[in-house]
Amino acid sequence: MATANSSDDHRSPHSTPHPMANPGYGKRSAPEQRPRGRDDFAHLPPREASVAAHLDRLSENADMSVKTLAKVLPYGQCALRTALNALQRAGHLRRGREQITATDGGRRWITRSWFSRTARDDDWWARFVRGDVPDAEPRPGPAVPSPARPPMPDGDGSRPTPTHYRALLLLASLGRTAPSLTLSQAECANLAPLLDDWFARGATEEGVTHALTGGLPSPVHHPAALVRSRLLAKLPPEPVREEPRTPRRLLECAECGVPGRPEALPGGVCRACRDTPPPPRPRAPLPAPSVHARAATIRAKMPQRRQERTPA
Repeated sequence: MATANSSDDHRSPHSTPHPMANPGYGKRSAPEQRPRGRDDFAHLPPREASVAAHLDRLSENADMSVKTLAKVLPYGQCALRTALNALQRAGHLRRGREQITATDGGRRWITRSWFSRTARDDDWWARFVRGDVPDAEPRPGPAVPSPARPPMPDGDGSRPTPTHYRALLLLASLGRTAPSLTLSQAECANLAPLLDDWFARGATEEGVTHALTGGLPSPVHHPAALVRSRLLAKLPPEPVREEPRTPRRLLECAECGVPGRPEALPGGVCRACRDTPPPPRPRAPLPAPSVHARAATIRAKMPQRRQERTPA
């Protein structure tokens, strides 16, 4: 049981990429997972550890259906279904439904398969369903392009920040769009702080240039004063920040698929399925010598039975 079953060492028997599910379906990684390590699944039996390692390496939205997994893993569908149920009982997997906003603005329920490299207990999954666990890492904001050349220093000789340099480049380029708004280096340095607020509110270079150069009077006597006036008067409003919506989720029983609250599905299994006794195991076949001995006994008794049935 050991480290050979880790997510780093496991290799899929096929080199083709794993199939992806339809948009909105497939694998979803649970949040707050610890970094990947060699002993992530050492507590699981070999088969379950191998399946868990494969699922851990899959990308988001990858198809996690039993039918698809059977095509890329050396296990049949029945064995994979058993392994997935074992991963659910161990706290690595939960299957259920989540309500999302469709492209037309409506709300609809879709199926989900949440996988966690870190085993979770029922209380953690209950908090996750309620939305008490952060969904994912914060999304990075728009990337600021790297300067193509060393930035111009400010008036005090210090180097500007990337956002401030972005403002300097825009102001310096106004003269190419509207020659009457050609600014000096000192004027660009003095006006750049006003543009920081524009960029902080999501304005683009194209939008700022249009606001500064559109409908210019003729002639422009004081370009810097006009640019300052427009930067102050046309500052866009702060973006409205929507309150994060609490996700609506339901878990499903690993055995029968009935949806329910986490409290009614300890270990991912509903009460009815927990109370149902497992099907009896098939009897092991008799060894060949026992079969031959029993057949010989039956053949030895057959003539005697025929004689007993013959009328006197």
